[in-house]
Amino acid sequence: MTILREENVVLNQTFNNKEEAIRKAGQLLVDGGYVQPEYIESMLERENTVSTFMGNFIAIPHGKEDAKQLIDNTGISVVQVPNGINFGGEGEDKLAMILIGIAGAGDDHLEVLSQIAIYCSEIENVTKLADAKSEKEIVQLLGGIEG
Repeated sequence: MTILREENVVLNQTFNNKEEAIRKAGQLLVDGGYVQPEYIESMLERENTVSTFMGNFIAIPHGKEDAKQLIDNTGISVVQVPNGINFGGEGEDKLAMILIGIAGAGDDHLEVLSQIAIYCSEIENVTKLADAKSEKEIVQLLGGIEG
C-alpha cells in the first residue's frame, strides 16, 4: 500500500485550534485505511503530552506508542494550512502551516518520521509544500518517503 496518496492530502484548510487540525490529519489516515478511528484520540493525547511541532512551520501529529495496535498500514496524511495554526502553549508562537499525520506499522514509525524530519529540515522544501497548488504536487514532493 502506498503511504501517501492524493486522497490523503487536503489543501487550504483553516482551523480554530490545533485539536481540530490534528483531528483532520487523523481522519485522513482513518479514511485512507491506515488506522482505526481510535488512533485520532491517541494523536490528541500525544499532543497534550509532547508538542509535535518540529519548527520550520511543520507539525507531525502521531499516536502514542501504546496505539500501535490501532495501525493497520503505514501511511501519512498532509494538511496544508496557509494561515497557519498555533501548536504552542499559552504565550508560545509555534505556527504550523503543514501538518503531516503519521501512522507507522511495526517498526516503520521512526523511519518515516526520520525521512520527514530530514526533508522538512530544509525550509525551501517546506515552502514548496506550503505553496503547492494541488494534491498531486504534494504527493510528488514527498514521493521519496517510504514506509
